[in-house]
Amino acid sequence: MNVLKNILFTSIVIFNPGVYAQKPVINMLDSGKKTSLRGLSVVNDNVLWVSGSSGMVARSTDGGKTFEWITIPGYQQRDFRDVEAFDANTALIIAVAEPAIILKTKDGGKTWKKVFEDTTEGMFLDAMDFAEDGKYGIVIGDPIKNYAFLAQTKDRGERWEVLDIHANGSKTNDSEAFFAASGTNIKLARDSISKMIHVLYVSGGKKSRLFVDDKPFELPIRQGEEFTGANSIAIDGNKAIIVGGDFTHDTLTDKNCVITAFNYQKREAAFKKPQTPPHGYRSCVEYITKDKLITCGTSGVDISNDGGMNWELISGQNFHVCRKAKKGNKVFLAGANGKIAMLSAF
Repeated sequence: MNVLKNILFTSIVIFNPGVYAQKPVINMLDSGKKTSLRGLSVVNDNVLWVSGSSGMVARSTDGGKTFEWITIPGYQQRDFRDVEAFDANTALIIAVAEPAIILKTKDGGKTWKKVFEDTTEGMFLDAMDFAEDGKYGIVIGDPIKNYAFLAQTKDRGERWEVLDIHANGSKTNDSEAFFAASGTNIKLARDSISKMIHVLYVSGGKKSRLFVDDKPFELPIRQGEEFTGANSIAIDGNKAIIVGGDFTHDTLTDKNCVITAFNYQKREAAFKKPQTPPHGYRSCVEYITKDKLITCGTSGVDISNDGGMNWELISGQNFHVCRKAKKGNKVFLAGANGKIAMLSAF
């Protein structure tokens, strides 16, 4: 009987491909710079840009083997919380607080042009996103008089138009805002049926909601305190994953992730909780494939292989943002102290 058991167990091991599946690994590419990186844009498997505090931006054109670090003259005290790169030479960065500024480079970061500035009291830009054609983009800022600040561009950020905050209908509650945690709390999504582009973004604080165009939905996520709520949304067609939690208690594992499904035509959204949530507060989430996702935060990095239902902690390292190549397969991460890393064996 023991021989039979050994043979059966051996057979299971041999024919079960998951037994020998290699666990994803975080490989550090660069670190030690005096900047906290929250902006990350991966153009393809070779070109990526990061942006952060102390006026610093970095660019790689060889898949992260080497980085060119840039401190933008005149902006050494500014915090660039998001970056959107179009190629090895062209990128946009946002300087978040008063005055709110968007800069653009067309020569790989050698020179920067101011393409947007707003001196309104209370201005704080949080994140931006662009449609797949790279021309249409949108930027979101903290509420002004209880309305979300939104501006759009139709020419890759050369010119920006501030949207009528009362017309877009996105009124917020007191102590409800948008976190500039990873540049991923706003996304543009194209409806596969109507082909229309929809604007989706998530809020946090005393109230945490999902806004689909101008319609808000209550989120079953941790909220009620200043640093609680949703931080990031990743979209794949008519489904999405939203992550967040409590930044000040970053190891809490409940109410930090929401699985979402949309019906754009009926203006409806449904929500459910994962069976095994991420292992703490998470500031960014990204689809790697239709079923595989990565999420990161100050207390670690998780991977899901089943559309966000179950998450496995693969690293306890602190990262603010994780992004997959727009055209390619590589996945990169960035965080405090100038840390830049790549996900391997996923």
